[in-house]
Amino acid sequence: MPGSEKMTSRELGLVLAQQLLDVQDLHFGLWDPDLPVSMSGFGRAQQRYTDLLLAQVERLTDDKSAARILDIGCGTGHMLEQLIACGYRVDAVNPSPYLNRQVRSRLSRLAAASATLFESTFEDMPHAACQGKYDVLLCSESFQYIPLPDFFEKAPGLLRSGGHVIICDFFKTAAHGDGAAGDRSFSGGHLLGQFLELLGDSPFRKVLDEDLTSRVSPNLDLLDEWLTQRLAPAAASIDRYLQDQYPRSSSVLKWLARRKLAKLKYKYLSGHRNAETFQKYKSYRLLILQREP
Repeated sequence: MPGSEKMTSRELGLVLAQQLLDVQDLHFGLWDPDLPVSMSGFGRAQQRYTDLLLAQVERLTDDKSAARILDIGCGTGHMLEQLIACGYRVDAVNPSPYLNRQVRSRLSRLAAASATLFESTFEDMPHAACQGKYDVLLCSESFQYIPLPDFFEKAPGLLRSGGHVIICDFFKTAAHGDGAAGDRSFSGGHLLGQFLELLGDSPFRKVLDEDLTSRVSPNLDLLDEWLTQRLAPAAASIDRYLQDQYPRSSSVLKWLARRKLAKLKYKYLSGHRNAETFQKYKSYRLLILQREP
């Protein structure tokens, strides 16, 4: 948030992903049969995801120099940079102070004087000053963080007549909350049924709905392997060292944080955070909505 440097748990997760995996993007990759699923191919899979969205933007805009895009939740600004390089006029909104420093650095290198970075959440950005300004609103794994009532209330006013929203993100399936093994491993995303219900009462019409779940789910097998084969042993080594060096204080801290640690262990180290569980509880969609004239 503007003026706040306090890092949230959500931001910490994004920052750690960027630092540990040495990536510029904070979204999943798209995997096809010609690209073996491995950490070495992760960067290429991420770029395929980006290329898919760039192609959709190009399909929806006739004149790049005239089209104006709002990148909602722009992360590190890597896709923002590619959009600007393609010739689009792009603004961005992003609530993370840490990530926004990277975004501002990119914009300064690009000399993108016309680009505005709103350092806030989507629902808190100055909507009144941006009415009818954009041809495309782009949500790349950021839609899950926007409360649905705020999106349907505020997004239509930002678009020019006939403008589009591109959403590439996961939603909760009807299996969410069934209490089966792995249910609590994935908590994010909106309920797909609830989203579709609200969409039916909105000024948008759905012009594309592509299910990408099978192309995205291999990311979870990669993540599960990294967590269980690398992070878990490293965490165990650190725990053993602390127990040996500071047995009393270490035990007290672990007892105080026992519920939090148990939740994290189940979520990340139980082996449930994999492709099979993801496909049961999540539906990853590429959606394009058009504001009715």
